[in-house]
Amino acid sequence: MLNAVKDYLKITWDDEDALLQAIIERGKAYLNDLAGAELDFDAAGPPRSLLLDYCRYSYNNASEYFESNFARDLLRLQLQVGVSELGVEETTG
Repeated sequence: MLNAVKDYLKITWDDEDALLQAIIERGKAYLNDLAGAELDFDAAGPPRSLLLDYCRYSYNNASEYFESNFARDLLRLQLQVGVSELGVEETTG
């Protein structure tokens, strides 16, 4: 994931790898908590896209704007997770 974030942010140097890795871990925890499930950030799709954007905002010291600017995408993610979890409960219940 580190290389994907570096590519997305157009970072070619390695000096900030530890900082970026911390941002990635913080973003994963934030999005997992918001969605209420463990998301797959390795596959292409909304979780990965939102994580990359979270990293962009956080790296540029603007993380306080992320949730309001991506509210629609975050709500869509929550609904998708909720619907998929509902399907799992019905098949196991």
